[in-house]
Amino acid sequence: MAILIMFVVMFALMFLGLEIFLSMGVAAAVYLLVSRNAPLTLIPTSMVNGITSSSLLAIPFFILAGELMNRSGMTMRLVEFARFFIGRWKGGLAYAVVVVNVITAGVSGSAPADCTAISSVLLGPMKEEGYPDVFSAAINAAAATIGPIIPPSIPMVFISLLTNLSVGRLFLGGVIPGLLMGGALMAMCYFKIRRMDLPMYDQEHSFRIFWKTLKHSILALIAPIIIIVGVISGLVTITEVAILATAYVLFIGVVAWRTITIKDIFGIFRKAVLFSSTIMALFSVAGIFSWFIAVEGIGQRLGAYILSVHMSPIVFLLFINALFIFLGCIMDAIPAMIIFVPVILPIAVALGIDPIHICVIIVTNLMIGLLTPPVGGLLYIESKLANVPVNKLIKELVPFILVLFAVVGVMTFVPKIVTFVPSLFF
Repeated sequence: MAILIMFVVMFALMFLGLEIFLSMGVAAAVYLLVSRNAPLTLIPTSMVNGITSSSLLAIPFFILAGELMNRSGMTMRLVEFARFFIGRWKGGLAYAVVVVNVITAGVSGSAPADCTAISSVLLGPMKEEGYPDVFSAAINAAAATIGPIIPPSIPMVFISLLTNLSVGRLFLGGVIPGLLMGGALMAMCYFKIRRMDLPMYDQEHSFRIFWKTLKHSILALIAPIIIIVGVISGLVTITEVAILATAYVLFIGVVAWRTITIKDIFGIFRKAVLFSSTIMALFSVAGIFSWFIAVEGIGQRLGAYILSVHMSPIVFLLFINALFIFLGCIMDAIPAMIIFVPVILPIAVALGIDPIHICVIIVTNLMIGLLTPPVGGLLYIESKLANVPVNKLIKELVPFILVLFAVVGVMTFVPKIVTFVPSLFF
């Protein structure tokens, strides 16, 4: 009964507009007062313990790397590199949005960060070339969901810390799904662009031009390579990889290209710190909820019920898809993972489901949820950046959301899509 009251209070406060970490903290206090299972001092103690892991340092550094990448001009250089290959296609700039999101996904690991960075660079040129504003906003928002799927990924770091799974295996599990998402979005772009009157991007395609474009972009392309090599090789920890990537991008921006000034650095760090602090505040309450789940035996009871009804692995995965699609509509990804992943994962393992497989499916569903009302973070960020009404953007996003869910369906029925790459290196 006490745990039910806690969840009712938490969701009620969320819907009333209270900050998520405060809603969770107040709900935790209510639970302790009603159940009397522990003193209220458990809350501050658990909050401190929740952010003591050194692996959490990777999150602010990945966020900082993304901010530095945008300010240094790396994003624009990646756009130029992508346009060399696909610019001659009709609607090449829309395809470039997807390709650049795939590349920058290898640096920041944050969908909102990628959405803000890439949209601020590409929305203007897309408007000049005659793309409808609502279409430009929709493809930029939809492509940003790839960021936390292709490594590195802030949500994958969270799941690793919640479950003690290998962050390297989680990262690599997102490689093929992320590429499939990019391909699905480009296919949808193709069908939409056919009806648009768009100019062709006039550019000479020769080895000389390619070499010139590559030299202009090579330093930007090295940034995600540093992260991927670090994760695969195992020579450095995930935190060290994040620090190395940040140091590299900072060096390129300040010394090599001189596009970042000392004055800029303070503003960049301030923005990264504010963004990181909101995430850390959420993670600080993770320990409280893990304790509640253990004390109430929620995982064991739910697991026993599912096993008693002889639910097959496929049916369970379909249930998980439906659950996290729903959760993605009503709450942010991080609290959804904090509350439900520790309960679900042991059940999945008992059913013989690979934990990397189900965790990547969960993250993918929650990232798609960033595009859906009423809570969808990317929906409102892109609406503001592109200056388009939310209701029109939702309508334009529907076909993109459907093809992304199709990718999730393929991942569900073909586990090798997730597990193949990790099995090569671990």
